[in-house]
Amino acid sequence: MCYKTAMTTLTISKAGALKNKPAIKDLGFGKYFTDHMFLLNYTEGQGWHSPRITPYEPLMIEPGASVLHYGQALFEGMKSFRQINGDTVLFRPEFNAKRLQDGAERLCMEAPPTEMMLHGIRELVKVDQDWVPANQGASLYIRPTLIGTESFLGVRPSSEYLFFAICSPVASYYAEGADPIRIWVEDTYVRAARGGLGATKAGANYAASLKAALVAKKKGYAQVLWQDVTHKFIEEVGTMNVFFVFDDEIVTPALNGSILPGGVRDCVITLLKHFGLKITERELSMNEVVESHKTGRLKEVFGTGTAAVISPVGELASPQFNLKINNGERGPVATRLYDEITGIQYGEKPDLFNWVQKI
Repeated sequence: MCYKTAMTTLTISKAGALKNKPAIKDLGFGKYFTDHMFLLNYTEGQGWHSPRITPYEPLMIEPGASVLHYGQALFEGMKSFRQINGDTVLFRPEFNAKRLQDGAERLCMEAPPTEMMLHGIRELVKVDQDWVPANQGASLYIRPTLIGTESFLGVRPSSEYLFFAICSPVASYYAEGADPIRIWVEDTYVRAARGGLGATKAGANYAASLKAALVAKKKGYAQVLWQDVTHKFIEEVGTMNVFFVFDDEIVTPALNGSILPGGVRDCVITLLKHFGLKITERELSMNEVVESHKTGRLKEVFGTGTAAVISPVGELASPQFNLKINNGERGPVATRLYDEITGIQYGEKPDLFNWVQKI
């Protein structure tokens, strides 16, 4: 089966045998993959070519591929939802396409044009639309990925790239579900530095976070609160952006070159302004948070991200302190934001900002 576009021809090869779909209660996050994937190749001098949807299967790359030796790997995270009227939609796909293109520029990689990328993803979701859960709280997670595939040894950008997208039906990212999570405040390891890869979704950005996260989980915490290289100013929480609700303002760390510009972060800032609440993007030290907790000014803490949407934080801990946030319960601001964003995603609330696209 072929599908012509203005740029090239997308071919679709259906899987001969389809997988059994897991029960909603067994989904978890990222454990199962759908029947198909979308692929697109880049060759220097030829550009992007060979767009295709194939059965989900192992990738064939050379042992000398750039991605394996020099870490030219970049990915995105986006979702498709089954709305209450039965429509299948994507949530802010252009945001993800632009962020991948920005990250590719930082890593000296070639990124597909927006429409070519999103056309393939839309067609992939159409082919695997039976995998889009109809249950509230579940969705189809889409993982667009870009890797360097030229086989060579030498520190330079690859001249060949593979863009591919795979899909996974998911439920809650954290085992706690919608309940507040416990966070360890990291004061040894650093996730990213200004001028590095922290503002991109490079694979290396996440590899740098694994050690601290593993140590925190052994202590009984879901994730870590990252600070900057001075271990003074707050940056992110786990794989999410983070917000602090004080008496007179809501604060999120300003984008400074080492913080990922999250899509849900952007949605939250838009919604808070729409609600008429004071939202400030600025530097925020851990000392300020501790002092605000002592005086009662600190009301809520929550993380934001595609995977978890809004994840309330019930506890911040370190060797020096243990802060119980809002008695360990989900606060009103986090609740309102979660209800608003998921309401738009599932078609229960009006899409005032044109965030959803029907497939």
